[in-house]
Amino acid sequence: MRKIAIATGTRADWGLLSGIARALREREDCQVTILATNMHLYERYGYTITEIRNDGFTDVIGVAMPDTGDTPEGTVEAMSACMSGMARELQVLKPDVIVILGDRFEMLATATAALIMRVPIVHIAGGEISEGAIDDSIRHAITKMASLHLTSTEPYRRRVIAMGEEPDRVINTGSIGVYNLMHEQLMSREELEASIGFSLPPGSLLVTYHPATLDNGDVAEKCRMMLDALDRFPKSKVLITYPNNDASGRVIIDCIEKYAARNPGRVKVIPSLGKIRYLSALRCVDAVVGNSSSGIIEVPSTGIPTVNIGIRQKGRLCSESVIHCGDTADEIAEAISFALSPEGKARAAASANPYAKPDTLALSVEAIAETPLERLSAKKFYDLNQD
Repeated sequence: MRKIAIATGTRADWGLLSGIARALREREDCQVTILATNMHLYERYGYTITEIRNDGFTDVIGVAMPDTGDTPEGTVEAMSACMSGMARELQVLKPDVIVILGDRFEMLATATAALIMRVPIVHIAGGEISEGAIDDSIRHAITKMASLHLTSTEPYRRRVIAMGEEPDRVINTGSIGVYNLMHEQLMSREELEASIGFSLPPGSLLVTYHPATLDNGDVAEKCRMMLDALDRFPKSKVLITYPNNDASGRVIIDCIEKYAARNPGRVKVIPSLGKIRYLSALRCVDAVVGNSSSGIIEVPSTGIPTVNIGIRQKGRLCSESVIHCGDTADEIAEAISFALSPEGKARAAASANPYAKPDTLALSVEAIAETPLERLSAKKFYDLNQD
Protein backbone atom coordinates (compact mmCIF):
# COMPACT_ATOMS: atom_id res chain seq x y z
CA MET A 1 0.00 0.00 0.00
CA ARG A 2 1.51 3.32 -1.09
CA LYS A 3 0.82 6.14 1.36
CA ILE A 4 0.34 9.37 -0.58
CA ALA A 5 -0.01 12.84 0.92
CA ILE A 6 -1.45 15.59 -1.26
CA ALA A 7 -0.79 19.19 -0.21
CA THR A 8 -3.22 21.98 -1.09
CA GLY A 9 -3.35 25.61 -0.03
CA THR A 10 -5.99 27.30 -2.21
CA ARG A 11 -9.30 26.68 -3.92
CA ALA A 12 -7.43 26.87 -7.22
CA ASP A 13 -4.88 24.12 -6.62
CA TRP A 14 -7.51 21.83 -5.06
CA GLY A 15 -9.62 22.33 -8.17
CA LEU A 16 -6.68 20.98 -10.15
CA LEU A 17 -5.67 18.22 -7.73
CA SER A 18 -9.07 16.83 -6.79
CA GLY A 19 -9.40 14.59 -9.85
CA ILE A 20 -5.97 13.09 -9.28
CA ALA A 21 -6.78 12.61 -5.60
CA ARG A 22 -10.03 10.79 -6.41
CA ALA A 23 -8.37 8.52 -8.96
CA LEU A 24 -5.61 7.62 -6.51
CA ARG A 25 -8.13 6.99 -3.73
CA GLU A 26 -10.00 4.53 -5.95
CA ARG A 27 -6.90 2.37 -6.38
CA GLU A 28 -6.59 -0.55 -3.99
CA ASP A 29 -2.84 -0.03 -3.73
CA CYS A 30 -3.00 3.62 -2.58
CA GLN A 31 -3.92 5.39 0.65
CA VAL A 32 -4.53 9.13 0.25
CA THR A 33 -4.33 11.86 2.89
CA ILE A 34 -5.03 15.51 2.11
CA LEU A 35 -2.95 18.17 3.88
CA ALA A 36 -4.97 21.39 3.62
CA THR A 37 -3.43 24.70 4.63
CA ASN A 38 -3.45 28.45 4.04
CA MET A 39 -6.59 29.82 2.32
CA HIS A 40 -8.57 26.62 2.91
CA LEU A 41 -8.71 27.49 6.62
CA TYR A 42 -9.68 31.18 6.40
CA GLU A 43 -13.34 32.18 6.76
CA ARG A 44 -12.93 35.25 4.54
CA TYR A 45 -11.87 33.02 1.65
CA GLY A 46 -14.79 30.66 2.17
CA TYR A 47 -13.23 28.07 4.56
CA THR A 48 -12.80 25.82 1.55
CA ILE A 49 -11.51 22.85 3.51
CA THR A 50 -15.22 21.98 3.63
CA GLU A 51 -15.17 21.64 -0.18
CA ILE A 52 -12.47 18.99 0.13
CA ARG A 53 -14.57 17.06 2.63
CA ASN A 54 -17.66 17.53 0.48
CA ASP A 55 -15.72 15.90 -2.35
CA GLY A 56 -15.80 12.72 -0.26
CA PHE A 57 -12.38 12.88 1.39
CA THR A 58 -12.51 11.95 5.05
CA ASP A 59 -8.76 11.81 5.68
CA VAL A 60 -8.21 15.56 5.57
CA ILE A 61 -5.79 17.29 7.94
CA GLY A 62 -5.80 21.05 8.42
CA VAL A 63 -2.37 22.61 8.85
CA ALA A 64 -2.94 26.05 10.31
CA MET A 65 -1.15 29.18 9.14
CA PRO A 66 -1.70 32.57 10.76
CA ASP A 67 -3.66 35.05 8.70
CA THR A 68 -0.93 37.62 9.28
CA GLY A 69 -1.96 40.10 6.64
CA ASP A 70 -0.76 40.69 3.13
CA THR A 71 2.71 42.10 3.73
CA PRO A 72 5.95 40.34 2.76
CA GLU A 73 7.00 39.95 6.39
CA GLY A 74 3.58 38.53 7.28
CA THR A 75 3.92 36.02 4.46
CA VAL A 76 7.29 34.87 5.79
CA GLU A 77 5.82 34.45 9.27
CA ALA A 78 2.97 32.38 7.83
CA MET A 79 5.42 30.22 5.87
CA SER A 80 7.33 29.48 9.06
CA ALA A 81 4.16 28.23 10.76
CA CYS A 82 3.23 26.17 7.71
CA MET A 83 6.66 24.54 7.56
CA SER A 84 6.52 23.63 11.24
CA GLY A 85 2.99 22.27 10.99
CA MET A 86 3.74 20.23 7.89
CA ALA A 87 6.82 18.74 9.55
CA ARG A 88 4.72 17.58 12.50
CA GLU A 89 2.09 16.00 10.26
CA LEU A 90 4.65 14.31 8.02
CA GLN A 91 6.35 12.86 11.07
CA VAL A 92 3.04 11.25 12.09
CA LEU A 93 1.87 10.21 8.63
CA LYS A 94 5.21 9.01 7.27
CA PRO A 95 3.92 9.07 3.68
CA ASP A 96 5.84 7.37 0.89
CA VAL A 97 5.46 10.48 -1.32
CA ILE A 98 3.91 13.93 -1.16
CA VAL A 99 2.28 15.59 -4.17
CA ILE A 100 2.82 19.34 -4.52
CA LEU A 101 1.44 21.50 -7.32
CA GLY A 102 2.86 24.73 -8.58
CA ASP A 103 4.53 27.70 -7.10
CA ARG A 104 2.94 29.29 -4.07
CA PHE A 105 4.68 30.29 -0.87
CA GLU A 106 2.87 27.72 1.29
CA MET A 107 3.98 25.02 -1.13
CA LEU A 108 7.59 26.17 -0.78
CA ALA A 109 7.23 25.78 2.98
CA THR A 110 5.65 22.36 2.51
CA ALA A 111 8.35 21.22 0.09
CA THR A 112 11.09 22.37 2.46
CA ALA A 113 9.58 20.37 5.31
CA ALA A 114 9.22 17.30 3.08
CA LEU A 115 12.82 17.59 1.86
CA ILE A 116 14.19 17.70 5.40
CA MET A 117 11.86 14.90 6.52
CA ARG A 118 13.08 12.83 3.55
CA VAL A 119 9.66 12.46 1.96
CA PRO A 120 10.01 12.27 -1.85
CA ILE A 121 8.20 15.09 -3.64
CA VAL A 122 6.12 14.68 -6.79
CA HIS A 123 5.96 18.16 -8.35
CA ILE A 124 3.19 19.09 -10.76
CA ALA A 125 3.54 22.04 -13.19
CA GLY A 126 7.26 22.65 -12.99
CA GLY A 127 9.27 24.28 -15.76
CA GLU A 128 6.78 27.10 -16.31
CA ILE A 129 7.63 30.78 -16.24
CA SER A 130 5.72 33.72 -14.77
CA GLU A 131 8.23 36.54 -14.65
CA GLY A 132 5.97 39.05 -12.91
CA ALA A 133 5.65 37.15 -9.64
CA ILE A 134 7.87 35.62 -6.97
CA ASP A 135 6.03 32.40 -7.82
CA ASP A 136 8.51 31.99 -10.68
CA SER A 137 11.46 31.51 -8.33
CA ILE A 138 9.41 29.42 -5.91
CA ARG A 139 8.38 27.05 -8.70
CA HIS A 140 11.99 26.46 -9.77
CA ALA A 141 13.07 25.99 -6.14
CA ILE A 142 10.46 23.27 -5.65
CA THR A 143 11.65 21.62 -8.85
CA LYS A 144 15.12 21.22 -7.37
CA MET A 145 13.65 19.70 -4.20
CA ALA A 146 11.42 17.25 -6.07
CA SER A 147 12.19 13.71 -7.16
CA LEU A 148 9.49 13.24 -9.81
CA HIS A 149 8.15 15.89 -12.18
CA LEU A 150 4.83 16.05 -14.05
CA THR A 151 4.96 18.93 -16.53
CA SER A 152 2.14 20.40 -18.56
CA THR A 153 3.91 20.77 -21.94
CA GLU A 154 6.93 19.32 -23.70
CA PRO A 155 8.85 22.66 -23.66
CA TYR A 156 8.38 22.74 -19.90
CA ARG A 157 9.62 19.16 -19.65
CA ARG A 158 12.78 20.14 -21.51
CA ARG A 159 13.26 23.12 -19.21
CA VAL A 160 13.08 20.92 -16.09
CA ILE A 161 15.67 18.60 -17.62
CA ALA A 162 17.86 21.62 -18.38
CA MET A 163 17.70 22.41 -14.65
CA GLY A 164 19.54 19.15 -13.98
CA GLU A 165 16.66 16.73 -13.51
CA GLU A 166 17.05 13.25 -14.97
CA PRO A 167 14.90 12.78 -18.10
CA ASP A 168 13.28 9.54 -16.94
CA ARG A 169 11.95 11.38 -13.87
CA VAL A 170 10.29 14.14 -15.95
CA ILE A 171 6.97 13.28 -17.63
CA ASN A 172 4.91 15.53 -19.90
CA THR A 173 1.39 14.76 -18.70
CA GLY A 174 -0.34 17.85 -20.06
CA SER A 175 -2.29 20.15 -17.76
CA ILE A 176 -4.60 18.51 -15.26
CA GLY A 177 -6.68 21.69 -15.24
CA VAL A 178 -7.44 21.34 -18.94
CA TYR A 179 -8.25 17.66 -18.47
CA ASN A 180 -10.68 18.52 -15.66
CA LEU A 181 -12.38 21.12 -17.82
CA MET A 182 -12.96 18.64 -20.60
CA HIS A 183 -14.14 15.75 -18.38
CA GLU A 184 -16.02 17.16 -15.38
CA GLN A 185 -19.83 17.13 -15.28
CA LEU A 186 -20.50 20.87 -15.29
CA MET A 187 -23.53 22.91 -14.31
CA SER A 188 -25.98 24.30 -16.83
CA ARG A 189 -26.30 28.04 -17.17
CA GLU A 190 -29.54 27.95 -15.20
CA GLU A 191 -28.00 25.87 -12.41
CA LEU A 192 -24.97 28.13 -12.15
CA GLU A 193 -27.02 31.32 -12.13
CA ALA A 194 -29.25 29.92 -9.38
CA SER A 195 -26.19 28.87 -7.37
CA ILE A 196 -24.50 32.28 -7.46
CA GLY A 197 -27.65 34.42 -7.50
CA PHE A 198 -26.51 36.27 -10.60
CA SER A 199 -27.41 36.10 -14.28
CA LEU A 200 -24.77 35.75 -16.99
CA PRO A 201 -26.33 36.87 -20.28
CA PRO A 202 -24.35 37.13 -23.53
CA GLY A 203 -21.45 39.55 -23.22
CA SER A 204 -20.66 38.64 -19.61
CA LEU A 205 -17.09 38.65 -18.26
CA LEU A 206 -15.33 36.56 -15.61
CA VAL A 207 -12.58 38.48 -13.78
CA THR A 208 -9.77 37.28 -11.51
CA TYR A 209 -7.02 39.73 -10.67
CA HIS A 210 -4.06 38.88 -8.42
CA PRO A 211 -1.18 41.04 -7.17
CA ALA A 212 1.84 40.86 -9.48
CA THR A 213 4.34 40.42 -6.66
CA LEU A 214 7.37 41.56 -8.67
CA ASP A 215 5.66 44.67 -10.02
CA ASN A 216 6.74 47.84 -8.22
CA GLY A 217 3.63 49.77 -9.22
CA ASP A 218 0.77 50.75 -6.94
CA VAL A 219 -1.52 47.70 -6.65
CA ALA A 220 -4.63 49.69 -5.81
CA GLU A 221 -4.11 52.01 -8.77
CA LYS A 222 -3.58 49.13 -11.16
CA CYS A 223 -6.75 47.43 -9.92
CA ARG A 224 -8.69 50.68 -10.30
CA MET A 225 -7.47 50.96 -13.89
CA MET A 226 -8.86 47.52 -14.62
CA LEU A 227 -12.17 48.47 -13.03
CA ASP A 228 -12.22 51.73 -15.00
CA ALA A 229 -11.79 49.67 -18.16
CA LEU A 230 -14.71 47.43 -17.16
CA ASP A 231 -16.86 50.55 -16.74
CA ARG A 232 -16.53 51.12 -20.48
CA PHE A 233 -18.63 48.00 -21.09
CA PRO A 234 -21.82 48.89 -19.19
CA LYS A 235 -23.86 46.21 -20.97
CA SER A 236 -21.53 43.42 -19.81
CA LYS A 237 -22.34 41.65 -16.56
CA VAL A 238 -19.17 41.05 -14.52
CA LEU A 239 -18.49 38.11 -12.18
CA ILE A 240 -15.36 38.67 -10.04
CA THR A 241 -13.57 36.18 -7.80
CA TYR A 242 -11.17 37.01 -4.97
CA PRO A 243 -7.41 37.04 -5.51
CA ASN A 244 -5.09 34.68 -3.67
CA ASN A 245 -3.70 35.92 -0.36
CA ASP A 246 -0.42 37.14 -1.79
CA ALA A 247 1.07 40.41 -0.56
CA SER A 248 -1.43 43.23 -1.28
CA GLY A 249 -4.28 40.81 -1.89
CA ARG A 250 -6.48 42.62 0.63
CA VAL A 251 -6.00 45.84 -1.32
CA ILE A 252 -7.55 44.20 -4.37
CA ILE A 253 -10.37 42.69 -2.32
CA ASP A 254 -11.24 46.12 -0.98
CA CYS A 255 -11.24 47.60 -4.50
CA ILE A 256 -13.47 44.95 -6.04
CA GLU A 257 -15.93 44.88 -3.15
CA LYS A 258 -16.39 48.66 -3.36
CA TYR A 259 -16.75 48.36 -7.13
CA ALA A 260 -19.50 45.76 -6.76
CA ALA A 261 -21.28 47.94 -4.20
CA ARG A 262 -21.28 50.80 -6.71
CA ASN A 263 -22.62 48.55 -9.46
CA PRO A 264 -25.43 46.45 -7.96
CA GLY A 265 -27.03 44.14 -10.47
CA ARG A 266 -24.16 44.43 -12.98
CA VAL A 267 -21.25 43.21 -10.85
CA LYS A 268 -21.07 40.21 -8.49
CA VAL A 269 -18.10 39.34 -6.27
CA ILE A 270 -17.75 35.79 -4.95
CA PRO A 271 -14.71 34.91 -2.81
CA SER A 272 -14.50 31.33 -4.11
CA LEU A 273 -16.50 29.71 -6.88
CA GLY A 274 -14.92 26.30 -6.34
CA LYS A 275 -13.87 24.07 -9.19
CA ILE A 276 -17.24 23.09 -10.66
CA ARG A 277 -18.80 26.54 -10.54
CA TYR A 278 -15.63 28.15 -11.90
CA LEU A 279 -15.36 25.73 -14.82
CA SER A 280 -19.09 26.05 -15.44
CA ALA A 281 -18.78 29.84 -15.48
CA LEU A 282 -16.20 29.56 -18.25
CA ARG A 283 -18.95 28.02 -20.38
CA CYS A 284 -21.31 30.93 -19.66
CA VAL A 285 -19.17 34.04 -20.25
CA ASP A 286 -17.81 35.59 -23.41
CA ALA A 287 -14.30 36.32 -22.12
CA VAL A 288 -12.02 36.03 -19.08
CA VAL A 289 -10.19 39.13 -17.82
CA GLY A 290 -7.33 39.43 -15.32
CA ASN A 291 -3.93 37.91 -14.73
CA SER A 292 -4.62 34.39 -13.45
CA SER A 293 -2.74 31.39 -14.82
CA SER A 294 -6.14 29.81 -15.52
CA GLY A 295 -6.69 32.34 -18.26
CA ILE A 296 -3.53 31.09 -19.94
CA ILE A 297 -3.86 27.36 -19.28
CA GLU A 298 -7.49 26.24 -19.00
CA VAL A 299 -9.56 28.96 -20.66
CA PRO A 300 -8.28 28.41 -24.24
CA SER A 301 -9.93 24.98 -24.24
CA THR A 302 -13.34 26.64 -23.86
CA GLY A 303 -12.89 28.54 -27.12
CA ILE A 304 -13.30 31.98 -25.52
CA PRO A 305 -10.71 34.78 -25.36
CA THR A 306 -8.55 35.66 -22.38
CA VAL A 307 -7.48 39.25 -21.68
CA ASN A 308 -4.17 38.85 -19.83
CA ILE A 309 -3.25 42.07 -17.99
CA GLY A 310 0.24 43.21 -17.11
CA ILE A 311 3.41 41.27 -16.31
CA ARG A 312 2.28 38.61 -13.85
CA GLN A 313 2.12 35.79 -16.41
CA LYS A 314 4.96 37.04 -18.60
CA GLY A 315 6.91 34.15 -20.11
CA ARG A 316 4.19 31.49 -20.13
CA LEU A 317 3.51 29.49 -23.27
CA CYS A 318 0.19 30.82 -24.63
CA SER A 319 -2.55 29.97 -27.08
CA GLU A 320 -3.42 32.52 -29.75
CA SER A 321 -6.71 33.02 -27.88
CA VAL A 322 -4.83 34.97 -25.18
CA ILE A 323 -4.79 38.75 -25.70
CA HIS A 324 -1.94 40.40 -23.83
CA CYS A 325 -2.20 44.02 -22.76
CA GLY A 326 -0.64 46.58 -20.47
CA ASP A 327 -2.29 47.69 -17.26
CA THR A 328 -3.64 51.12 -18.17
CA ALA A 329 -7.41 51.53 -18.52
CA ASP A 330 -7.07 52.32 -22.23
CA GLU A 331 -4.97 49.23 -22.95
CA ILE A 332 -7.28 46.93 -21.00
CA ALA A 333 -10.41 48.38 -22.59
CA GLU A 334 -8.92 47.95 -26.07
CA ALA A 335 -8.12 44.31 -25.32
CA ILE A 336 -11.61 43.63 -23.93
CA SER A 337 -13.15 45.28 -26.97
CA PHE A 338 -11.19 42.96 -29.25
CA ALA A 339 -12.07 39.94 -27.12
CA LEU A 340 -15.78 40.70 -27.48
CA SER A 341 -15.54 41.44 -31.21
CA PRO A 342 -16.47 38.86 -33.85
CA GLU A 343 -12.80 38.71 -34.88
CA GLY A 344 -11.61 38.08 -31.33
CA LYS A 345 -14.22 35.41 -30.73
CA ALA A 346 -13.44 33.67 -34.02
CA ARG A 347 -9.70 33.62 -33.29
CA ALA A 348 -10.28 32.13 -29.85
CA ALA A 349 -12.65 29.49 -31.18
CA ALA A 350 -10.06 28.38 -33.75
CA SER A 351 -7.05 28.36 -31.44
CA ALA A 352 -5.38 25.21 -30.15
CA ASN A 353 -4.42 24.82 -26.48
CA PRO A 354 -0.76 23.76 -26.02
CA TYR A 355 -1.55 22.46 -22.51
CA ALA A 356 -4.11 19.86 -23.64
CA LYS A 357 -3.43 16.11 -23.72
CA PRO A 358 -6.10 13.40 -23.78
CA ASP A 359 -4.48 11.11 -21.19
CA THR A 360 -3.34 13.59 -18.55
CA LEU A 361 -5.13 11.96 -15.62
CA ALA A 362 -3.96 8.42 -16.43
CA LEU A 363 -0.36 9.54 -16.92
CA SER A 364 -0.36 11.50 -13.65
CA VAL A 365 -1.93 8.77 -11.54
CA GLU A 366 0.31 6.07 -12.96
CA ALA A 367 3.43 8.12 -12.25
CA ILE A 368 2.42 8.89 -8.67
CA ALA A 369 1.19 5.40 -7.82
CA GLU A 370 3.64 3.20 -9.69
CA THR A 371 7.04 4.88 -9.95
CA PRO A 372 9.33 2.63 -7.83
CA LEU A 373 10.09 4.34 -4.55
CA GLU A 374 13.74 3.36 -4.72
CA ARG A 375 14.06 5.55 -7.80
CA LEU A 376 12.88 8.55 -5.77
CA SER A 377 15.12 8.15 -2.74
CA ALA A 378 18.17 9.90 -4.20
CA LYS A 379 18.88 12.36 -7.01
CA LYS A 380 21.75 12.98 -9.35
CA PHE A 381 22.33 16.16 -11.31
CA TYR A 382 21.74 15.50 -14.99
CA ASP A 383 24.21 17.44 -17.12
CA LEU A 384 22.98 18.14 -20.65
CA ASN A 385 26.57 17.74 -21.90
CA GLN A 386 26.88 14.18 -20.71
CA ASP A 387 25.17 12.59 -23.73
